[in-house]
Amino acid sequence: MHPFSFTKVASTRDALNAGLRGGRYIAGGTTLVDLMRETVERPETLVDITGLPLHRITVTERGGLRIGALVRMAEAAADSRVRTTFPVISQALELSASAQLRNMATVGGNIMQRTRCTYFRDVTAACNKREPGSGCAALEGVNRTHAILGASGDCVATHPSDVAVAFAALDASVHLLGPDGQRSVPVTGFLLRPGSTPNREHALRKGELITAVEIPAHPRPLKSGYLKVRDRQSYEFALTSAAVALHVRGGVIREAKVAAGGVGTVPWKLPAVERHLIGERPSDALWTEASERAADGARPLEHNRFKVELLKRTDERQLRIVGGNR
Repeated sequence: MHPFSFTKVASTRDALNAGLRGGRYIAGGTTLVDLMRETVERPETLVDITGLPLHRITVTERGGLRIGALVRMAEAAADSRVRTTFPVISQALELSASAQLRNMATVGGNIMQRTRCTYFRDVTAACNKREPGSGCAALEGVNRTHAILGASGDCVATHPSDVAVAFAALDASVHLLGPDGQRSVPVTGFLLRPGSTPNREHALRKGELITAVEIPAHPRPLKSGYLKVRDRQSYEFALTSAAVALHVRGGVIREAKVAAGGVGTVPWKLPAVERHLIGERPSDALWTEASERAADGARPLEHNRFKVELLKRTDERQLRIVGGNR
């Protein structure tokens, strides 16, 4: 680990000033500290923001939820408003990591975490995300866990967050505060596909700070849930996952929100699946037909071709769990 300075701030103004000077924000530190140990990240200054007033979960005027960036994952998962209104969020958080990590890690930090690609974390390997222009070792290497959606010729790494998949499905937005004031960006626009600049992973501007994630109100009743498929049941990242939310009224699906994880370079919305569901009556046949569209546009690599079928099956299974067997 390389030498660095450490400062603790008590106000957002102090935090923004430190960020503008090149400081890296840190709260739970469950990702950044690991990357510093591995010398993947070498920040000169860490800015401790745990003292900022971003620890609350509130109900918005329209009936959505606003989760402060510094709310711990365990706190968000246990909150009765989250569990009742959007169980898909609670389930995604509880499946994300060990209890110890969930007690430390924050919601803002979770969506900002960097890929678990082994080549990214191996400083001797070629990685355009870590060192632009060096190449992507995963393209010709062992790529079983890598992306089949949203990849480019420069990067095929998946985004590791589970709760970001739930946020994407629910059309959540990320609230930001920076030198130029406040702004809001949809989760699906905040996390960026690699393209030719895989080192640019998010839409944060210099010095900006995540203040909250807001989930808009959805029609009630809304049934939702999260399914994660992985190599082992404990403390493992997704091979595939599915976040599903359905609003059924009068026996017809009026609204469908579906996203996938473990298969995309970002949390991956499945609009073709959503379109196939809306206006239809729940049925076993419908779940099967809709899930056939889950892997539209997939470009598998040598070792992860199995993810195409696994994604379809994961999506179908979660549609049945949330929508019921008919």
